[in-house]
Amino acid sequence: MYWNRDVDLSYLRPDALTVWQEEEVVKRLSHYKAVFEERAPAFYRVAKRIPAEFRQDADVEELLDIHRNYAKDFPKIYREFTVDNLGNKIPGLSYLDLKIQIAKKMLEKCFFCEWRCSVNRARGEKGVCGLDSRVRVATAFLHMGEEAPLVPSGTIFFTGCSFKCVYCQNWDISTRVENGAEVTPQELADIAVKLYLRGAKNINYVGGNPDQQLHVILESLRYMDVNIPLLWNTNMYLSTEALELLLDIVDIWLPDFKYGNDACARRLSGVQKYFEVVSRNHKMVCEAGRDIIIRHLVLPGHVECCTKPVLEWISKNCPRALVNVMDQYRPEHLVARFPERWREIARRPKPSEIREAYNYADKLGLAWREVSL
Repeated sequence: MYWNRDVDLSYLRPDALTVWQEEEVVKRLSHYKAVFEERAPAFYRVAKRIPAEFRQDADVEELLDIHRNYAKDFPKIYREFTVDNLGNKIPGLSYLDLKIQIAKKMLEKCFFCEWRCSVNRARGEKGVCGLDSRVRVATAFLHMGEEAPLVPSGTIFFTGCSFKCVYCQNWDISTRVENGAEVTPQELADIAVKLYLRGAKNINYVGGNPDQQLHVILESLRYMDVNIPLLWNTNMYLSTEALELLLDIVDIWLPDFKYGNDACARRLSGVQKYFEVVSRNHKMVCEAGRDIIIRHLVLPGHVECCTKPVLEWISKNCPRALVNVMDQYRPEHLVARFPERWREIARRPKPSEIREAYNYADKLGLAWREVSL
């Protein structure tokens, strides 16, 4: 099935047009730009056209081994496809179907994220994220407030999250998983296609957090075939196995890199092994050559312990990344209710702290000005 559109709402944010005059943006987001300009196929459209052989009753480890063999060949196979030669033929079992089957198996002893809580979400048990197998969408709309290259972004907000950030700005959906409408894979695909037809430049899976919704998001791709980049807007705490499933599905990554150490992560987001996990995942995406915009929110009182180590790590390990050094922190959620517990972040960042972050990004040679709001 084919869909057609003739809509461009970028003019509603003039910088969404002028940003593409920046040489570094064009170079670093070359795949993403080629897809939304219909010059290259979205990754998922190729994945669903690659025949795959596997037993659906195989265990998850066997399926992951089979998947890794297909993943090795994906870059070469992808280069053989163009938008014009994709065709309509979808195999009975595809590389995408293999990913879907693995995700369903993972859900039975859930390890979508590095909590690896191992509950059987398929049978109704709930993980650390507060979710069973059901996926709920809180809202979906054309987002005009994202980074300039992404506007207008077809944003789909899911409920539930693997983090417990005390300052969460979306706490009403990250901590209250019932604050959304349950969707099937078909319904999720319909939401994405409607956003595409309204002029979205990408489909932006966010929340809450999208990692915990992996099984339904992957299956929804069976029911859509529009040529639009898929964007993964994540806290980047997903497991290596989940990341492997996404690497050749997601066209552009929009991950957070919040903390420069584990102590701040434990205290403010309630997670363990933060720096090890999140740096590992960023490195996997960057080494795969994927388009990426890394977000770092400058927290008051955390420039030395978090901002500078994060920016330094990016400069050494993800030099091709665009970096959004974000200045819009405000006390929300638990910090707003109990400021005495988190005194150092119970205020907005000082202008001097933001300047220090910007100056350090310049010192490291990061490409941040093009996408920082």
